[in-house]
Formats: sequence, structure tokens, C-alpha cells
Amino acid sequence: MKQRALITGITGMVGSHLADFLLENTDWDIYGMCRRRSPLDNIEHLLERVNRNDRLSLLDGDLTDAFSLQEAVALSRPDYVFHLAAQSYPKTSFTSSVSTLDTNILGTERLLEVLRRTPGIDPVIHVCSSSEVFGRVPREKLPINETCSFHPASPYSISKIGTDLIGKFHAEAYGQKCVITRMFTHTGPRRGDVFVESTFAKQIAMIETGLIEPVVKTGNLDSLRTWADVRDAVRAYYMLVTINPVPGECYNIGGEFTCTVRDMLDHLIKLSTRKGSIRIEREPERLRPLDADLQVPDTTKFREHTGWKPEIPFEKTMRDLLDYWRERVAKHGVMLTR
Repeated sequence: MKQRALITGITGMVGSHLADFLLENTDWDIYGMCRRRSPLDNIEHLLERVNRNDRLSLLDGDLTDAFSLQEAVALSRPDYVFHLAAQSYPKTSFTSSVSTLDTNILGTERLLEVLRRTPGIDPVIHVCSSSEVFGRVPREKLPINETCSFHPASPYSISKIGTDLIGKFHAEAYGQKCVITRMFTHTGPRRGDVFVESTFAKQIAMIETGLIEPVVKTGNLDSLRTWADVRDAVRAYYMLVTINPVPGECYNIGGEFTCTVRDMLDHLIKLSTRKGSIRIEREPERLRPLDADLQVPDTTKFREHTGWKPEIPFEKTMRDLLDYWRERVAKHGVMLTR
């Protein structure tokens, strides 16, 4: 019998790329859970497969509704679960803190309880936490390893600490095969425009077509990030659940190229057809009340366990991201400049 994978949040950037990877590199049947109102843009290239029932099915499900999770698990009966669904925008969490905490903390608890109580299944469960759990890290603690203490810098960060600890608790208390990742900055095509590098690429694409003035609006440009490609990230997630998964273990995953947000923006501008005329303007409303501004990982533990390493260079990631937004802008025209 073919194995089955359940991806929560399949319509997100990571979920959609993970579906691509699994369809290409395994013979598994893939079940993607998403809310009925979720945009399908990121998986529009897969909808024909869904219509043909060709190894890919979509299931209605919402982390705030336990009954919908019961139905999704009963239909998919997974061997592997990739729990990616979340309220994933740190800045949004400052204005929607209760929703963020409910979705990410209680939503994870609801899902793991459903998986625990469904008879006849015992899946390997990838619980997707975040590097944001580390929050405000002193420079002397760089690079950040798994033993670094948590110092949350947003309600999102707090919600992911809860997600992280719930996954570990279920592994230790109930014997569920939960493995936790703390993925550092990862990006590429399909990245949401609320994230810094993606809003820059989107603005540049709109500038190139004359839709907005040649000004990129920015927030904090001094934050230090290590950049990874989303396609390397989903390959890491596959290796996480298939190479001797150890219940309760936590792993930092991230790229190799480190630079400030300012340097990243300069690189994107150099790729632009309007690079000589683009100005940068700081907008106070784009700043977070607190910022996790030193995001540099030590990924030794995960690399030694799985043999994974990033393969896609920063330059390709940024070019592909900009090209993605060029295509979107050409297709849709006027878009929000957030």
C-alpha cells in the first residue's frame, strides 16, 4: 500500500513547494488541508491533478475547529504529517495576538490530539516551529544552536514557542513521533508579500512596470539574516521525517549566506531594470515594536543527523523571487503596495 502524507497549510509558500517536491520525488498520495476561503494561487498549477484525483487531494480543515481536523485525519489516515499551517506573519501578530495564539498553540494541540486519538494510525509528525522562538539573541550567542534560550519578540514568537513545546510534550508524554524544526529565514517564489524580501521584490516589479513611483518603502534594514531557499527547506523537511526521525528532537535548519536586510535590498535593486532610479524610503509603520534582529543559525545538529545541506545560492533565490513578482504584476496589474 502506498504511503500517505498530510500537509496542513498546503496553500502557503512552503506547503505548495512541499507538495511539488513530494509529487516529484515520492510515490506517496498527498492530502493537503486548507481552509475553504484560502486562496489557491500557490497551487493553481496542481489543480488539474486534484481534479483527476492524481495522487493529490484537498481537504477542508481549520486549526481552530477540532471537528474539521477529525474529518481531515479520518480521510487522509496519514503515515506522515507536515504541520505547516499557522498564522505566520510576525507583524500581524501584534494586532491579532489572540487569533495568532489560538491558531498556532491551541491549533497544534487540537491537531496532535486528533492524531493521537484516531485509531489505527501512528504517523511521523513534523511540527513546524520557527527560529522566531529565539527572538532577541545577544550577538555573543551567534550562531544560534538548539540550546539557545527563548526570548520572544512578538506574539507570533510566543505562539511558536507554544507550538514547539507542545510537539515535544506529545512526544514525551504520549509517544507520538513528533519532530520539531526551527527554520530560519527561507524564501523564494510564492513568498507572501507581508515578508520583507518579498514586499521589496513586489515593489520593484511594480516600479519596473510604472505602476508606482521608483521608491521602495522599508522598515528596519539593519536586521541580520541568514537566507535559505524554500526549495531547500522542503527537501530538508522530507529528510527530517524519512531519515531516522527521533521523537521529541528539535532541529535548527537554515541557509549559509548571511547579510543584513539592507544588503539583501541592494542586491534586489541591482537586479532591476530600473536600478539607477530607485530610491529607498523608511516608513515607521513598517517597523515592529520589537524585532528579532540577529537570525543566524547553527545547523550542525540537523546536517550531521540527515546529511542535508543547502544547494540553491542566495543569488538564484533572489532572482527567482523577483521574477515571480514580475510575473504576478504582469498578470494582475495594480496590487497593494504593502
